Amino acid sequence: MPPLHNPITTSSRPRDTAASLGCPVARTSEVIGNRWTPLIVRDLAGGSRRFSELERSLVGVSPKTLSERLKRLDEWGVITRRCFAEVPPRVEYSLTSKGYALLPVIESMREYGIRWLPAEECEDDAADAADVVFSTPVAQLPR
Repeated sequence: MPPLHNPITTSSRPRDTAASLGCPVARTSEVIGNRWTPLIVRDLAGGSRRFSELERSLVGVSPKTLSERLKRLDEWGVITRRCFAEVPPRVEYSLTSKGYALLPVIESMREYGIRWLPAEECEDDAADAADVVFSTPVAQLPR
């Protein structure tokens, strides 16, 4: 099977022992295996977001953890961080093509959760937004 378009190379990713393994599942887990990371990707699937918007939608995440996850995703090339020359400064995060390529994985996680981990009642606004994003064919999502 040919390599994926724009694969993460050793020169473009943080150095991790598990990431250097030959197993693609281990390498992918390095990208999305941390708590909050799949939810960040889910939230950015709907378009660019500011830090404060992500913080509001990810109830319970600390600013430090969110900042660390965003930095890591940026290092991996999954998201981009765009700074605007405005007063006050404005920064927006958005998915790259590598980030959009993760959406089927996130959708599979969502489907697994619906089938095997049912919740009594979902009060998460971001989950409602995810329903809209994941009901849209991937080809129609912004890139």
